Amino acid sequence: MILIKLILAHLLGDFILQPNSWVADKENHKLKSKFLYLHILIHTVLSLIFLWDLQLWWVAVLVGITHFIIDASKLIFQNVKTNKRWFFIDQLLHVSVIAGVSFYFGEFSFGFVQNQEFLKVIMAALFLTTPASIFIKILLSSWTPAPDGPNTIQTESLSSAGKYIGILERLLVFTFIMVNHWEGVGFMVAAKSVFRFSDLAQAKQRKLTEYVLIGTLLSFGLAVLTGIIIK
Repeated sequence: MILIKLILAHLLGDFILQPNSWVADKENHKLKSKFLYLHILIHTVLSLIFLWDLQLWWVAVLVGITHFIIDASKLIFQNVKTNKRWFFIDQLLHVSVIAGVSFYFGEFSFGFVQNQEFLKVIMAALFLTTPASIFIKILLSSWTPAPDGPNTIQTESLSSAGKYIGILERLLVFTFIMVNHWEGVGFMVAAKSVFRFSDLAQAKQRKLTEYVLIGTLLSFGLAVLTGIIIK
């Protein structure tokens, strides 16, 4: 299958066979970096090797040319603040090219868009991201505690970390339910309890502990209920 072969070539070329020193050199010298062109050559050769069909040489060349255009654009337009964003854009574009080639050969179709079961799962997963976070935030808005007092733990927290932790835990719980592994939900609850509530126990703040407990139960409850409805 061309899709799998080209993705294997991409994973090898973009991650396994590209040292950090090459990446740094490309970011410093951009289009003047010799490693950019060596990287493209490796990608083209890997694609040809995995395809293992000389009649498909043009596919390997197409992958190489598009890879150069995408990587060059990334190097030109990215900066320190947009590195992360451009990494995902870069990977998305590479995979899109591979998917396009696969679609050309009839290996990939968009019939899944009309699959009602697939659409329901996507709908549920989307709900469990930002919409569910907003629902939980509104439900807890009247109970938000004011952390003060001598026993309050003062720790640095990553920006929006709580929001993304909640989204990830709900998606994991939903996934466990969809694949009929309910024991995974129990594991998630136990893991969350160990890492989260140990800090709260040290803080000795009953209101804050109750607030976090309610938020956690709401988050898990929404994920479980959504999974049951979809099932």
